[in-house]
Amino acid sequence: MYLLGFDIGGTKCAVITARYENGELSFCGRESIPTDRSVGPYEMIDRLCALADTILEEKPCAIGISCGNPMDSKKGIILSPPNLPGWDNVEIVRVLEERYGVHAYLQNDADACAIAEWRFGAGRGVQNMVFMTFGTGLGAGLILGGRLYSGTNGNAGEVGHIRLSPIGPVGYGKAGSWEGFCSGGGISQLAYMKASEMAQCGKFPSFYKKGMNAADISAKSVAEAAKNGDECALEVYRLCGEYLGRGLSVVIDILNPERIVIGSIFTRSRDLLWKEAERVIKREVLAPSYSCCEVVCAELGEQIGDYGAITVALYGEEIF
Repeated sequence: MYLLGFDIGGTKCAVITARYENGELSFCGRESIPTDRSVGPYEMIDRLCALADTILEEKPCAIGISCGNPMDSKKGIILSPPNLPGWDNVEIVRVLEERYGVHAYLQNDADACAIAEWRFGAGRGVQNMVFMTFGTGLGAGLILGGRLYSGTNGNAGEVGHIRLSPIGPVGYGKAGSWEGFCSGGGISQLAYMKASEMAQCGKFPSFYKKGMNAADISAKSVAEAAKNGDECALEVYRLCGEYLGRGLSVVIDILNPERIVIGSIFTRSRDLLWKEAERVIKREVLAPSYSCCEVVCAELGEQIGDYGAITVALYGEEIF
């Protein structure tokens, strides 16, 4: 099978081609362009199609589209994602099916990546798996009973919206949310708060300089400081790990998964996060539920977006 994928994000978009044969997926071509917010969504889709046409070797068998929520996957409509202003009620599946004459399938990015990790990555061989993004935001894709579970209207897995504390860093527009504590932006906010406290006492963490704000601090710079022994940075990641454990405890108790696969920041900084997260989980979770659940790093790395879009094309009929 020759497949075409569209990975649509707020910062950049990519088009990908791949072949699936004898159970193996091999990538053929990939091109990306910045997401131009100065043009309308259909103009941007036209640009992506023109880009796809430069790498297509033949007519694709199916098309997969990965994009952020909210959306109506079954109707193939993108519904105003916060990272794509102006993308309101965009009938992307209709447009692509009319252009290429094959079936196209739309899925939110967390679900697309969950299917990809389940079929080709760290979730292979299990029937009940939770995939979690842990990057710019925090979300989850759910594989339950050997099938993707997307909920009544496609909003299952929005775990970042859960409030874990009445106060705290902001994520999903909600102070104290799980995303507020466990995301790139959340780590930046925590680091700024802790560094500001120290600065008032005349002490400055290695990742912080006077006059900085939260936007000047990255999860990467704090992680590097923590790995070099910076006490403030270590405390930031300890707090992040604590709230990661709190959230995972809820997921494990409710869903009883075999495996939880976590990507991005967790994959890069597991050594800074897991000790505290596991301590909380062991304290909070029903022992039988935790005894059969393992928490692992995602395997598909920086290519997971490509895998996600292509996997939606490959398993589109099964998903829907």
